[in-house]
Amino acid sequence: MRILVATDAWHPQVNGVVRTLTKLADAGTALGVEFTFLTPQSFRTFALPSYRDVRLAMPRPARIAKLIADARPDSIHIATEGPIGLMVRRYCRQRKLPFTTSFHTRFPEYVRARVPVPEALIWRALRRFHGASSAVLAATPALARELTDRGFDDVLLWPRGVDTGLFHPRAIDLCLPAPVFLSVGRVAVEKNLEAFLDLDLPGTKVIVGDGPARASLEEAYPEAIFLGEKHGEALAEIYAAADVFVFPSKTDTFGLVLLEALASGLPVAAFPVKGPRDVIGDAPVGALDHDLRNACFAALGISRQDCVEFAANYTWEASARAFVDSILAVGAVLPGRNAADSVSFVA
Repeated sequence: MRILVATDAWHPQVNGVVRTLTKLADAGTALGVEFTFLTPQSFRTFALPSYRDVRLAMPRPARIAKLIADARPDSIHIATEGPIGLMVRRYCRQRKLPFTTSFHTRFPEYVRARVPVPEALIWRALRRFHGASSAVLAATPALARELTDRGFDDVLLWPRGVDTGLFHPRAIDLCLPAPVFLSVGRVAVEKNLEAFLDLDLPGTKVIVGDGPARASLEEAYPEAIFLGEKHGEALAEIYAAADVFVFPSKTDTFGLVLLEALASGLPVAAFPVKGPRDVIGDAPVGALDHDLRNACFAALGISRQDCVEFAANYTWEASARAFVDSILAVGAVLPGRNAADSVSFVA
C-alpha cells in the first residue's frame, strides 16, 4: 500500500509534525506500507514573515499533479493547511478523489499570539479546509471531542508514539547546578516560555530548541542555559540528565516532547491544559497545576521508573497501524485501487 502525505512542514524544520511524519514512515515499513511525501523541497519557497526559519512553498497546479501521478498512491493524506495542503486539496476536489487530513496545530491561538485576527474566523477557515476530507485525524480523544464540538465532521483518533530505543534513562551529568529544569521545543511566542523562565526555582533552567524568540529570551534571561537545537543521542542525553521536564505551552495539541521526556525517566511539570492533560491524564508521571512553580516542585518527587513504564505504552508501530486503519475504515482509497488488497496487514 502506498500513501502519499502532503505536508508544508518538513526538514530542516524541527517540530512535532516533522518528527511524527518521519516516524510514521519508518513504522509503516514493518506493516507493508510505503509512505511518500510531497514537501516544500519540490518547490520554490519563501521565508514565513516573523518566522524566517520556516519556509513556505509556492506550488503550481501542474507540478502538484505531476508529483502525485509519479507517486502512484493508493491514498492521499494532507497533513497541513499551508500552500501545499491547499493545492493538494484542490487537486483532489477537482478530480473527486477521496483524501484524509490531520489536525496538528492550533492555528487560531498561534495567529492570535502574533496578530489581532479573531479566532472565530480562523476556525471557520479550518472547518472549511477539513470539511471536504473523508476523515480528520486527531492525536487525542480530548482534541477529537473539541474538533467535533467545533463543527468538524468524521474525526478519528490517531495516537502518537515514542522511540524508547533512543529515549531512555542513562547516567549523564551536565555539570550544572541541580536540580535541572528542562524545556525542549520551538523557541517562539506561542510556547509561553516566559512562564517557565520567570519562575523562582533552585538549580538551573535549560532550554533546548531554536526559533524567532531565542535572541530576545537569551538577553532577558541570562541565568538560563540556551543550548539551541539538539537531535538524536545529544538530545536524548540532555533529557536523561535533567530532573524535571517543564512544558509551559498552552497551545499544543499533543506535545511529542512529553513522551520523549517520560521515556527518558523525566517527570513533567505543566499547566492543566489540553496537551499535557491528554498525554498524562491521571497517571502519576507529572504534576499539572495552574501554579507552574508548584508543579515543578511537585514533579521532583515523582518516580522516574513510573515515567519510563508509562511511556512504554506508546509505540510508533501502533500509531502507524491506527493511521492506516483510519484510512481503510473510511474508504479513502483512490479509484482503481483495491482496499481489500491493502488490508491484509491489519491485525
